[in-house]
Order: sequence, then structure tokens, then C-alpha cells
Amino acid sequence: MEKVVVFQLANEQYAIPVEHVVSIEKMSHPTIIPGMPSYMLGVVRIRGELVPVLDTSQILYRRPYTETEKTRLIVVHTDDVYVAFIVDDAKEIIDIPSHMMKQVNMLAYQQTPYFIGIANLPDRLITVIDPTILFDHLEGSSTIKEHIKNEKQNT
Repeated sequence: MEKVVVFQLANEQYAIPVEHVVSIEKMSHPTIIPGMPSYMLGVVRIRGELVPVLDTSQILYRRPYTETEKTRLIVVHTDDVYVAFIVDDAKEIIDIPSHMMKQVNMLAYQQTPYFIGIANLPDRLITVIDPTILFDHLEGSSTIKEHIKNEKQNT
């Protein structure tokens, strides 16, 4: 049994294992940091931590997100930093029975090692993401980590 936070992005449902999730926040407008990758919209301060805000729609679909009243930030901890993924809607927390989780072996998923499985539920499919692998897989993530580390030292 795996407990996950389910979120909506475009017409798809994704999930992040709950042990990675720090909080779910209303969308706030980040402070822009020049020279960062295009998918990083800036940083916000959440519970005293400087958190990079990442456009999940840009990362997965190569198009910018559209803000609505349901837009949320899912704040997760990776190995080094907290990051906030912008999602269209944070839906629910559910338990996925082990026998409902399918491993991803398709060729296309070799390009996306952060997809760790698909929950094959009776009424829907939910792609489960490892946020640490996703963040580390992004081009420019080391630049973001370095900036956050430097900012922590300066505060």
C-alpha cells in the first residue's frame, strides 16, 4: 500500500508519494531570479525556507501553466532542497494498493526515469512521479541548487 498526493495537470492525473510532500500551498507569485532555467519561475518563502517554483506543465508538456483559482504549489523535499511544483489542482490523498501499481517498462519511459509507476485503478490511471529524480533530471537543476545554497548562506 502506498499513500500518494494526487494532482491534476492538463487532462492527466499524477501522484507524488506522500513521504516527499512537505505541504500544499495556494499559488503565490514568486520573486524572479535572473539567469535561472525557463521552467523555474522564481522563488517563494515557505515556512522560512527559500523554495524554487517550477512550472510542471512546462517541464512535462513544454507549455506554460495557466493559473486558475485551483492552481496549487506542491512543496516537496528532494535530497538537497525544497522545491514547489505548480499543478492545476491538488486533488486528494489516496492509498494505492500494491497490486494496483504497475511498473513502467515502455520505451518512452526510459527518457523519463522519474515516472516510477502507474496506478491502474478501476476508474482511472495515475502516473506516480518521484520528485527527487524529476528535479535532478532537469537541465539546470544544479544551478538552482547552487543559488538556493548561496542564498541560505547569505541570510
